[in-house]
Amino acid sequence: MPPTFAFDQPGVRIRLDELPTDPPKGTSRKEAEARLAELGEELFELQDLLWGARLHSLLVVLQGRDTAGKDGVIKTVAGYLNPRGVHVVSFGPPTQEELEHDFLWRVHRHTPRKGEVAIWNRSHYEDVLVVRVHGLTPASIWRERYGHICDFEELLAEHDTIVRKFFLHISHREQQARLLERERDPRKAWKLSVGDWREREHWDAYTEAYEEAISRCATPRAPWIVVPADAKWYRNLVVAEALVEALRPYRPVWEAHLDALGHKARAELAAYRAAARTS
Repeated sequence: MPPTFAFDQPGVRIRLDELPTDPPKGTSRKEAEARLAELGEELFELQDLLWGARLHSLLVVLQGRDTAGKDGVIKTVAGYLNPRGVHVVSFGPPTQEELEHDFLWRVHRHTPRKGEVAIWNRSHYEDVLVVRVHGLTPASIWRERYGHICDFEELLAEHDTIVRKFFLHISHREQQARLLERERDPRKAWKLSVGDWREREHWDAYTEAYEEAISRCATPRAPWIVVPADAKWYRNLVVAEALVEALRPYRPVWEAHLDALGHKARAELAAYRAAARTS
């Protein structure tokens, strides 16, 4: 099992430059990919129980710098899930309608119903990241948002949403390599954006913003997992492992609920057949 850099207590000091972006030494890509396939099978089984029991939902929040691999995680890890119960949302700059509401309005509409999985590519955290780095609102406003975010996520947890938040931790060096790769590969050139290079100029400011967001908004029921993301195959393994560990404790509850539903359905069917025989 890969080491986990999970934070579930508010106020813990976070220093991203002290956390690795590479896999641990000696980690085998072949073994990691084999383990990912095993986890994928279990993840599918757990999602099937989640869908059938409809007692809980799962919210997966993916945050990270440009090229960190949010889309890659969705493609690979979510690829093990049944699309029937999965809803993926990518949050870009807010629309005019969204700006005319409170900052949580646009995300709250996309929280998962019971039995479903919602995966967010970026999220409500942009309102304490981009907004902070570029001074889009006064500090007196965005600083109040940490409390609102914690309250929002606690509300979701109280209503049986399992919340897991992932920061895909990529190095400055690796991000540059991926951006340059997009220029060299004609099939990836469509991803090119001057904005990605401009945002690199604010690397340190984003580091501070992420450190505070993780520190202020890490809670037992909505923890942050910092994922070493320089190696895509290892990044995917860490996310899959964390999701399986989050869902696995609920398996007995979901199975017992489904068994009870099955018992009730069989009894109703038996009663129907008995009534049909006597009519």
